[in-house]
Amino acid sequence: NRVSFGVQSFSDQELAAAGRVHRRADVYRAAPILREAGIRNISFDLIAGLPHQTRESWRQSLEELTALAPEHVSVYLLEVDEGSRLGKELLAGGARYNAGAVPSEDEMAEFYEMAQAALRAVGYHHYEISNWAKPGFESKHNVKYWRREPYLGFGAGAHSFSGTQRWANAHDAAAYVSALESGRLPVEQLEAVTAEMALEEELFLGLRQLDGIDVERIEREYGVPLAGRFEPLTSAGLVEREGSVVRLAQEKLSVSNEVFVELMR
Repeated sequence: NRVSFGVQSFSDQELAAAGRVHRRADVYRAAPILREAGIRNISFDLIAGLPHQTRESWRQSLEELTALAPEHVSVYLLEVDEGSRLGKELLAGGARYNAGAVPSEDEMAEFYEMAQAALRAVGYHHYEISNWAKPGFESKHNVKYWRREPYLGFGAGAHSFSGTQRWANAHDAAAYVSALESGRLPVEQLEAVTAEMALEEELFLGLRQLDGIDVERIEREYGVPLAGRFEPLTSAGLVEREGSVVRLAQEKLSVSNEVFVELMR
């Protein structure tokens, strides 16, 4: 019941530099059409760190987004694949493909913190590192993923999770249909989830949620002590503990990947 827009920026210069085909005006044309059609659950996403993005252009994107008042917002930090043209150019210190115009990691962290403040000021609930929602509009399917709850996917390319296994259906539609007509399950990939994998997912996915994780529950379910993992992070101010609940420190959300690296050592 939700329509999601990959807005990414309200700056045409940034959109063009990132190779996007849509422009700012397209968002302003599409949003009213959805409202007139009775859609009452719209999500916009923005990307912090696009080429040519500045503090002022980011502030403008945040102002325009909040003025359009979608029910849900996602804010992602730019992730560049090392094997991509842009990634190779960044690693080489070059300027082709707009690599020279990509903001620094410190600037991206600042942009994220600007988004936190802007969205909080207009009443959005920050419930996961990259996600904000008006009350009652949190993403139901993503919350299931983060809580490791079972889900079933139907159709070509769909993914499913039972708690102990993950599997993916054939991506090719013809192969998917052929398997069903032959009385076979159209499963293309199957992965057993070990107890060690499940524990790491509990910690990593749980800490992405701002409510945090119940350490005592996880210790009971997995039969492993976790105090040793969290004491150094607590001492360093990376996480906060309240009773049995551990959560990321609010001021460390913009550098959460660094916290996760330390946690998984």
